[in-house]
Amino acid sequence: MNSSTKTQSLRILMFPWLGYGHITPYLELAKKLTTKGFFIYLCSTEATLSSIRTKIPPNLSNSIQTVSLPLEVSQDLPAESHTTNGLPPHLMVKLKEVFDNSAQSFSSILKQLKPDLLIFDFLQPWAPPLAEALNIPSVIFITSSSVMTSFMFHHFNHPEADFPYENIRFREYESRLMDELLANARDPKEREKGSAGVNMSREVVLIKGSREIEGRYIKYASGLTGKRFVPVGPLVQEPDDDQKSSSSELLSWLDQKEAKSTVFVSFGSEYFLSKEDMDGIAHGLLQSKANFIWVVRFPETEVVLEEKLPEGFLDKVGERGKMVQGWAPQTSILVHPNVGGFVSHCGWNSVMESFKFGVPIVAVPMHLDQPINARLVEEVGAGEEVLRDGDGRLNAEAVAAVINRVVVEDGVRAKVDEVKARLALMGDEEIDEVARELMSICSKLRS
Repeated sequence: MNSSTKTQSLRILMFPWLGYGHITPYLELAKKLTTKGFFIYLCSTEATLSSIRTKIPPNLSNSIQTVSLPLEVSQDLPAESHTTNGLPPHLMVKLKEVFDNSAQSFSSILKQLKPDLLIFDFLQPWAPPLAEALNIPSVIFITSSSVMTSFMFHHFNHPEADFPYENIRFREYESRLMDELLANARDPKEREKGSAGVNMSREVVLIKGSREIEGRYIKYASGLTGKRFVPVGPLVQEPDDDQKSSSSELLSWLDQKEAKSTVFVSFGSEYFLSKEDMDGIAHGLLQSKANFIWVVRFPETEVVLEEKLPEGFLDKVGERGKMVQGWAPQTSILVHPNVGGFVSHCGWNSVMESFKFGVPIVAVPMHLDQPINARLVEEVGAGEEVLRDGDGRLNAEAVAAVINRVVVEDGVRAKVDEVKARLALMGDEEIDEVARELMSICSKLRS
């Protein structure tokens, strides 16, 4: 039996967390695996699936099937809120609770579909035991960076020791994040919760990224956990015609600007800027020399944009900038030749998009893994971080200075072009390795 025939019969159930930053790389991995002959079930809530169904190409519609997972509905959390995208922060705990309560429904899906393999996310360590009870092997796919994952496991294993790579640190004003990590590392229950998914993964851990960028962190994470970390590649969604047609006015405006003269400003689908940070970014953009497209999001459903910005901001900006509320075609903007920088929170998906498309990063990390990702961006030379003051406040002059350096000077651009070229040279090497690993796990069970 040749490898192509082998994989034709292998069906994978993929089960990501409910964030857009999770289901998007899961879908991109699904697309890659179908080219190797796998059939994919992609399971999530209807609210989450509705955001990605149109991104399944027609030629793959017979190889990727979406499967809806029902969650408990309440007045606070109706079915359309069963996603982290745009969810007010105070409802996040409630969403995690109802998600964890869906184990019985997910077990029924496993029994009905009988997949050959489960690929699961780190926030649902209750899923692998359900699969293993049915003799279905499980492999975790982590959508975070290897640098953050190795940083976390280092402190789980050695809470009193410094991370061995000195560029990767929380800054003093991020001490709260470090304190939380160390508190979890010292608490056996929290440590178990954080490492459970990796411990239950069969033989390997799949992780979004590339050895070209994070080779030493992938190796270190493997040593810390006793599991082979296998990178799946950047998994960046290519721009599509639907994106372009739905934002034709915005892209037409961008067409009129000079090459590399515009920065794209976005802080992800789940983070809402504080008033203080919004003012710092706004004044920094005003003081910079760059044109900009700024995507803003608010927890409230009805917002008067002018009231959220510094007084007179829109008048002062004029045609230099465009404000977009809610959503913008990020990949279509980043590949545009007139974009010269990305003012980013350094969520891992956004970092990978910048690397893949060769766009320098102005790093403005906010929370979670973003500060550690920002340190990696600087380590590889693909961007520069805006340093906050001792109290963690953004300074407009610092924002403007970094934007001007990244957009105007050639050093960072040359480095990010080099990173882009290195990733392109990898081609299908990484996904071929992933396919071999998954086939091996399934064949051992069958033999």
